Amino acid sequence: MTQPAAQTPTIEMVWLVEATYAPDGAETRTPFRASHLAHLGELIAAGTVVEAGAYVDVSSSVMIVRAETEDEALELFRSDVYLRNGVWVELRARPFGRVRT
Repeated sequence: MTQPAAQTPTIEMVWLVEATYAPDGAETRTPFRASHLAHLGELIAAGTVVEAGAYVDVSSSVMIVRAETEDEALELFRSDVYLRNGVWVELRARPFGRVRT
């Protein structure tokens, strides 16, 4: 039996966006969570956000996004309900090479 040919991985340049929670973020996010998740759902459905989630200690959230520039990546979250209401206190973005097969 022959093995299928292995696909050569490629690198997709994306942005890793990290959003730091306020010290009381675990508590203060509750009234805004449904709206925040709906916004993320729209970005995921559009293919703009590849992956999103938060560390279980609620220290920060991480989103992998498709964007041309750092500013474009950050702009996706500058109007997020978490940032507008002090649940997140800082946004950072770094270029990230995502391995794809």
